Amino acid sequence: MILVCGEALFDLFAEEDGERLTLDARIGGSPFNVAVGLARLETPAAYFGGLSRDFLGRRLKAALEREGVDTSLVVDSDAPTTLSLVGLDAVGSPAYSFCGEGAADRMISPADIPDLPEAIDTVHLGSFSALVPTIGDTLLSLAAREHGRRMIAYDPNIRPTVVADLDAWRNRISVLLPHVDLLKISAEDVETLYPGADPLALARDWLEHGPALVVITRGGDGALGVTARTVASDQGQRVTVADTVGAGDTYQAALLARLGETVGRTRAALKGLDAETLAGLLAYAGRAAAITCTRRGADLPRRADLAA
Repeated sequence: MILVCGEALFDLFAEEDGERLTLDARIGGSPFNVAVGLARLETPAAYFGGLSRDFLGRRLKAALEREGVDTSLVVDSDAPTTLSLVGLDAVGSPAYSFCGEGAADRMISPADIPDLPEAIDTVHLGSFSALVPTIGDTLLSLAAREHGRRMIAYDPNIRPTVVADLDAWRNRISVLLPHVDLLKISAEDVETLYPGADPLALARDWLEHGPALVVITRGGDGALGVTARTVASDQGQRVTVADTVGAGDTYQAALLARLGETVGRTRAALKGLDAETLAGLLAYAGRAAAITCTRRGADLPRRADLAA
């Protein structure tokens, strides 16, 4: 089982019609999407995060349970649900604006960290929940406590509209890396944080500071996977894009699911990956992400979609 930690929220897609602005509300949040993606790929998943008792929070919890995600570690809260206003550009890439100060998903404290069931072999965290108070330091404590006992996966998923200080994002990555086994980051985030940096050189530097596997996703151009012993890549797939919302979350869910079905979700398994196996993992995750890109919003694929 994989424990997914972080925010759950509502994405409000804005559509203009003359002077009128219509908002289409959809459940989301990067960690929330990863949990749902895992469940749809038939990989047992649990969710650790704060959910409001308001009507939006109740819908989020019901959605998790409907998908088969274990919600026994959810922290119920009287704080409101985070809202994210999403605008799409001409090619379907989203721009986000968040209303989340004091919201339920941010108010998780170290006292809320649960004892984890033995069935959990992996902890995934990421997005702005790994940075903003109070949940950011709480998840850092959880990763530090569980590293060496369970595989730790991290996707920074940079959101400058939540925290504009890019040094804060860079510092959080540096602090988390010693406790991380699998780092997945998009090429867009790499360019935002480290303009002009060589991705392969950057990945190799990160490997020296903690992770056993670094995956850099490149959208329709595939992905690069790097371990201390090998480098592999996937060329990606060309699809008709509705939008790219949830594509990175789909990629992470599929990568974690496929690891469990092949070499296993352990640090030793990551370190032992050969080029052919790693390339296969990247291709599988890329195929899953491509399916999401053909759909509106974060509508992640099911196992049968990938089998087809």
